[in-house]
Amino acid sequence: MSTAIRAVGLGKRYELGRTLRRDRTLRESLAEGVGQVFRAVRGGDRGEEGTLWALRDVSFEVREGEAVGLVGGNGAGKSTLLKLLSRVTMPTAGRAEIHGRVGSLLEVGTGFHPDLTGRENVLLNGAILGMRRSEIERKFDEIVAFAEVERFLDTPVKRYSSGMYLRLAFAVAAHLEPEVLLVDEVLAVGDAAFQRKCLGKMGDVAASGRTVVFVSHNMDAVLRLCTRAILLERGRVTDDGRSADVVAAYLGVDRGAGASGVRRQIVEGGRNAEAQLRGLLGIEDVLEGATRDVATGSPVDIQRVTQGTQASLSM
Repeated sequence: MSTAIRAVGLGKRYELGRTLRRDRTLRESLAEGVGQVFRAVRGGDRGEEGTLWALRDVSFEVREGEAVGLVGGNGAGKSTLLKLLSRVTMPTAGRAEIHGRVGSLLEVGTGFHPDLTGRENVLLNGAILGMRRSEIERKFDEIVAFAEVERFLDTPVKRYSSGMYLRLAFAVAAHLEPEVLLVDEVLAVGDAAFQRKCLGKMGDVAASGRTVVFVSHNMDAVLRLCTRAILLERGRVTDDGRSADVVAAYLGVDRGAGASGVRRQIVEGGRNAEAQLRGLLGIEDVLEGATRDVATGSPVDIQRVTQGTQASLSM
């Protein structure tokens, strides 16, 4: 299996408090140059104090057909890494190589022209990916059905809601058969039903042998979709391996807990026993006969009664 993505010593540095504009006048350029000279003479040049390394010395490889999650806290460099991989911005140091056609969804409507209609943007994005018109038309009905924007297909996308924008953008990125799919946390904008739909589609993409790199703060989604994860902290790779192990490291959970990452003590019949919660889809209300969804992170109280003994687990 060949390499789909290779990053070697990738670094991205930003200068704080300075906005670079390509349309600066000659006077502004001269003033900036004189200011740099004065700062250097005073010993007040910005140096490292005036810069931020969003990424530094990041190296890894992703094989064809792998589904890899990028995890880490806010500001860890995950989105910056995806922008470097998709060539939205250029690295300050190192290099990134991607082999194959790339579909990326970094922000809502990335690559869309606001004055073009939904139909025109689908055709435009397909052309940018290097697809023939016949290929785009073969996928067109599937894209529109997934995005659920049939009524607004000939409306300029600048009039779309953020949800409509997102649905169409994701549908285009996922259905136009990219060999490498890069998806940022943008899916958090959608509702729960749409997120499930997108995760299912990304799972299909990965199962078909194409490569997926997925940035998310939803660890359950990372565990379900990705076989491997990379942990970023302050712009550096601090862990790389099985998604269950990396997620456990990120959450500060004992790695031995595996994908569940949850261990609780249960008191049952006066005897202590260790239980491992491997999954929870819903709670059945015995009185109402209904199953209710449980949101991640919500407190839950589970009780089991058998032959007069009761076991209780609170999370």
